[in-house]
Amino acid sequence: MNDVLQYRLVIADDHPLFRGALREAVTGLLEQVDIAEAGTFDELVELLERGGDADLVLLDLAMPGARGFSGLMYMRAQYPGVPVTVVSANDDPAAIRRCMEFGASGFIPKTLGVEAMRAAISHILNGGVWTPPDIDLATGSDAAAAELMARMATLTPQQVRVLMMLSEGLLNKQIAYQLGVSEATVKAHVSAILQKLGVESRTQAVIAAAKIEAGQWPQSVAAES
Repeated sequence: MNDVLQYRLVIADDHPLFRGALREAVTGLLEQVDIAEAGTFDELVELLERGGDADLVLLDLAMPGARGFSGLMYMRAQYPGVPVTVVSANDDPAAIRRCMEFGASGFIPKTLGVEAMRAAISHILNGGVWTPPDIDLATGSDAAAAELMARMATLTPQQVRVLMMLSEGLLNKQIAYQLGVSEATVKAHVSAILQKLGVESRTQAVIAAAKIEAGQWPQSVAAES
């Protein structure tokens, strides 16, 4: 009798109904699978820190605690060995290209049919990369955006989280409380962020982070959560 592989997947999406649909798609694909669910980005981080590595994380870009590509950036920095596939209602080609540039193992539109979704997940679990076949990934970012993305990629996982919180308008003391560190540590992180991004103020850092996602979220899907 052949051994059946045991997979561990994490579905991170703040919509319970869609998490259920993804769970159904995955359980119909794999014989033995342990599926954990997270409704916020903090829950996702807690799951991974508590339960060890996952074979695949299915990540919605727009969920509480993350905005734009920050959640994907954090995952790739903190858990480089864990494949992350973005599952999103925003199937704008530029957004898909940017996800792949940030290291996603795939991009699955939420509009994809169940069988096509299963085929995509299977391909990724087998070590492949999957994006919608009609998307041209060859079109790269402009030079300025590429340089900014390269700078973003040098941030440590904690610095990414601090930048995420700065983008939410939190003060140093609020960030320190949420991360369980001192204000001095937060100030050190902010200084490092400014240096790495080549900017002079918190506001400029937030603007730089916003530029990464500027123009990638059409009004029709901007309300996705």
